[in-house]
Amino acid sequence: MANIKSQTKRIARTERERLENRHYTSAIKTYRRRLEEAVAAGDTAKADEEHKTLIAQIDRAVKTGALHKNTGARKKSRAAALRSS
Repeated sequence: MANIKSQTKRIARTERERLENRHYTSAIKTYRRRLEEAVAAGDTAKADEEHKTLIAQIDRAVKTGALHKNTGARKKSRAAALRSS
């Protein structure tokens, strides 16, 4: 454990940031799974709603830095391909 005050604060801040990023990535996985289930069930209205929510979550995660912009673009592209299939 760090015995320098600034390093102790940095460790705490890093942990808070890690949990916030984890919140975003977990939500994205959940909405992706919901989209897959809606597409598999053939429910187009539900799939449209889940796709819209997923894209918004990805954009929010990229904006806050939880995801790299290229990772966000890749996830959005794959979601669109899934939606159109």
